[in-house]
Amino acid sequence: MKIFSNQVFNLAFIVLLIFVIGCNITSEKKENDLSETNGEITMKQNKLIDFGNNYTKAWNSQKPENVASFFAIDGSLTVNNDNPSVGREAITKLANGFMVAFPDLKLIMDSLVTKQNRTEYHWTFYGTNSGPNGTGKKVRFSGVERWKFTEEGLIQDSQGSFDSEEYEHQLKYGVETQ
Repeated sequence: MKIFSNQVFNLAFIVLLIFVIGCNITSEKKENDLSETNGEITMKQNKLIDFGNNYTKAWNSQKPENVASFFAIDGSLTVNNDNPSVGREAITKLANGFMVAFPDLKLIMDSLVTKQNRTEYHWTFYGTNSGPNGTGKKVRFSGVERWKFTEEGLIQDSQGSFDSEEYEHQLKYGVETQ
């Protein structure tokens, strides 16, 4: 009788273990999935926050290829309606331009907002224009990138913008930093 009781207990334990493991796998899958609405890819909020934090760290790394790694191979980044930088090599070059011009570059993520078919990454940029031919002036300006994602969770298209007149003014006269 005791052997039968141990077998029933072991069987019940195994069934319970399989149930718990199955629930965890399902929960993790749902938590990390991308979703698609009307053909547009969006990320779940917790994954999006991680993505934004890691993207910010990439900009602060002083390694432009880290920034480009967040984009699809054929992804694009457009800044203030300039010609888009298409492909990781071009995006690396664009990021490198900012990193060389501002060796102390500090980017802060202000917020992430999902609207219609894009996610808005709001940021504030701090730095001293002390790179080659720099003005030596400190700048602080804010902007936004509007992202479209691939099915793999990389940026396919980013439309970035900031106040270029204010930026040029700060390059010439500087800004008080906190």
